[in-house]
Amino acid sequence: MTWFRNLLTTSTIKSSIKSKTLINPYRKFIFTSLTHFSSESAATTTTETKSPYTPTYSGLEPTKPGEKPRVVVLGTGWAASRLMKGINTDIYDVVCVSPRNHMVFTPLLASTCVGTLEFRSVAEPIGRIQPAISKAPGSYFFLANCKGVDADNHMIHCETVTESLDTLNPWKFKVSYDKLVIASGAEASTFGIHGVKDHAIFLREVAHAQEIRRKLLLNLMLSDVPGITEDEKRRLLHCVVIGGGPTGVEFSGELSDFILKDVHERYAHVKDYIHVTLIEANEILSSFDVRLRDYATKQLTKSGVRLVRGIVKDVQPQKIILNDGTEVPYGLLVWSTGVGPSSFVKATEFQKSPGGRIGVDEWLRVPSVQDVYSIGDCCGFLESTGKPVLPALAQVAERQGKYLAHLLNKIGKNGGGRANSAKDMELGGPFVYRHLGSMATVGRYKALVDLRQSKDAKGVSIAGFSSWFIWRSAYLTRVVSWRNRFYVAVNWATTFVFGRDISRI
Repeated sequence: MTWFRNLLTTSTIKSSIKSKTLINPYRKFIFTSLTHFSSESAATTTTETKSPYTPTYSGLEPTKPGEKPRVVVLGTGWAASRLMKGINTDIYDVVCVSPRNHMVFTPLLASTCVGTLEFRSVAEPIGRIQPAISKAPGSYFFLANCKGVDADNHMIHCETVTESLDTLNPWKFKVSYDKLVIASGAEASTFGIHGVKDHAIFLREVAHAQEIRRKLLLNLMLSDVPGITEDEKRRLLHCVVIGGGPTGVEFSGELSDFILKDVHERYAHVKDYIHVTLIEANEILSSFDVRLRDYATKQLTKSGVRLVRGIVKDVQPQKIILNDGTEVPYGLLVWSTGVGPSSFVKATEFQKSPGGRIGVDEWLRVPSVQDVYSIGDCCGFLESTGKPVLPALAQVAERQGKYLAHLLNKIGKNGGGRANSAKDMELGGPFVYRHLGSMATVGRYKALVDLRQSKDAKGVSIAGFSSWFIWRSAYLTRVVSWRNRFYVAVNWATTFVFGRDISRI
């Protein structure tokens, strides 16, 4: 076996030589190539003398000469998604920072709560909207929240989202930018009412729709258990919706459809106990034409929805209390009363517009700092522009995203893509919003279409089955990808033929 030991010794020597001549240069190449994306924590992984190749920056460093300028986008809502779809990735690297990795097609979200549509039909992965963040070497998506903006140093501070997993600790990192677009959206307004966040479910995310569906089906099954009193059955099966805007009305319509078509057939023992109450402080669909509002009221009432005018004073675990002292028991409480500035927006030091949003000028720039823009529900025109704050609508956000993508592409083509390089550049025409109209479904194959430019303007307004057909056709064409359009069309056809899926998974 002497020959085998000699061979082993020779192999070891050769391996040692190779490791010195090949592996070390390879390591040097790797660290040299990736110095823009490194971690400070690596410096603490050894007690030996600090290597010259040890990373010293936690996150993405500023872009270097020869690299594409970097656009950092906060959010994956309507505005952010339309911006990323339109940005020219031959000019820019795109980095998206958001606590969710998909865009939600919010106009159809209410349909997922009762099984008309599946959840994946309204969720569009951000990597499909902008493939560069999955493929391009300088573009990324980070599942994180932005915790602060250092505009002087063109840098944001972020913290990863771990969804309360005990096995993971939030990781803090920094991202340098050449252009920053804040499109972080807004938060549901609670008006400071006690108990709303603890007991109500909002309807803004896919997770909210999943929770509504889970609780609705759970209450249906629990109410059928022997020994449950009639009063408890009525409470469990009382669905209360707060807010008479388009989302609240559409959800109430979908829910009444679900009750009439599916609950009455499959939960015959409790069908007489389930009912829906819609509570609104003023008039439902206040931005719509008066004739359309009256039509919606009649249709909802005919479908079994009880309309109550009142203001919520307090929300308790099993009942809400109105200002006049009326107590309303509930088994499911859905809160849909509009939106307001998020805690992140409130914490920023940027000048604010009326209502507390980030203030922008006519070109959607944050005027007090360089290279920062804001679009969507988190921004509003400053008073100095003389323009009103635009409503928090998907079509506003989408139009702003499209405009800003075109503007940034123009800036990049003219050599202004890098930080502080577009100060005196001619930007062209400012952003102008023209309202295309509003739509809402009220259930039972009925909908409203209001094509007026504003609340006080004259224009076309129609209601009924034809409006429902227009509503579905319009939203089907607005779904972002052909993949999801196919899902939506198939879901609608399946529901029409076989009814809704009422499995509790």
